Amino acid sequence: MGLRGQAAIVGFAEFKHERKYNGPRLFTIEQWSELTAMALDDAGLQLADVNGIACTDIRESGMFTPATIVEYLGQPVNFAERIDLGGASSVGMVWRAAAAIELGIADVVVCATPALPIPSNPEPRAIDPRRFFQSSSNEWGSPQAEFEIPYGNLAQNCGYAMIAQRYGAQYGYNEAAMAKLVVDQRQNGALNPLAAFYGKPTTAEEVLASKMIADPLRMLEIVMPVAGGGAVVVASCEVAERCRHRPVRITGFGEHLTVKTPTYAKDMCDTPVGPASRQAFTMAGLEPGDINAAEIYDCYTITVLLTLEDAGFCAKGEGQRFIMDSGMTHDGNFPLNTHGGQLGMGQAGAAGGMTQVVEAARQIMGRAEDRQVSACDNVYVSGTGGIMSEQAALILQGG
Repeated sequence: MGLRGQAAIVGFAEFKHERKYNGPRLFTIEQWSELTAMALDDAGLQLADVNGIACTDIRESGMFTPATIVEYLGQPVNFAERIDLGGASSVGMVWRAAAAIELGIADVVVCATPALPIPSNPEPRAIDPRRFFQSSSNEWGSPQAEFEIPYGNLAQNCGYAMIAQRYGAQYGYNEAAMAKLVVDQRQNGALNPLAAFYGKPTTAEEVLASKMIADPLRMLEIVMPVAGGGAVVVASCEVAERCRHRPVRITGFGEHLTVKTPTYAKDMCDTPVGPASRQAFTMAGLEPGDINAAEIYDCYTITVLLTLEDAGFCAKGEGQRFIMDSGMTHDGNFPLNTHGGQLGMGQAGAAGGMTQVVEAARQIMGRAEDRQVSACDNVYVSGTGGIMSEQAALILQGG
């Protein structure tokens, strides 16, 4: 059961991640087109080669999203998938593309997540205050709308802080370990010209002095919203043979969903990435100890901590010690988020998770320049949507 490693990432593209974006404001479908052209050029392919796409929502279409994108590209496809997994969407796109290729439905699939500002609508709709305060399942009849929003239990900061507090109650909470995690990732990000924090490392003292946002999470432990976007091209091994770079085979994946919000979780410290990762490792025939680098979704420091434990890189409750004892920069003994992660690169909306996928491909292709991990033949990648509610994992290996 599972993938046979017959599909590979053969090219990628990324917009620069910027807090203060001063470039052109393109409609999302225009950004899709630009990212597609960049990624295909990187792979050495043409638009005519594409016969599949995987996407998230776009601003210009409330439904029939894939058809809207395909129409704009002017390229018919045999396979199209719209993914709604939040920060796990990019990982979800890649394994679905690989599955479609192995089934013979397509042989070149573009997966893209644009996130640059778009032109202002001359007739904007009124802002729904529930969405303004970062609720999501806010329509009448949903459990969140009925039992959580009225009491103020909404937004990611509150949910992740609640998980962090629960972790602290069970295992203790070491602020120094969380600060080190940020420092190591920012050191990686400082070497990444596409990162919002390029050339801007930080210190543990600065992390611990940053403003408390939702106890125990401080400002520098939370992603910064930025403009950006990314894409990858997934192709069959036959197509990969004529592409420009070392193919990055997709050999394992897992996906697991439990609850919409932590309110209904049986155990907030037992996350869906555990089952997802176990499936991915089993499918790829690897163990956590075999991994050369990890690109872990990092919307908050607590997300990384729990993923390290539940994915099997260390025992439950030992994550903070693992962080303190490990070198997590690109040249350390456990290279983690070698592009800076989202804590060091910024989170460009749904494109946040794509940064982990792109960086994994970049490392295996040997194209990471100053932050290249030596002898990088495989990478673990995770994605997290909602408040630890939708999680996915990939194992990528060099061809």
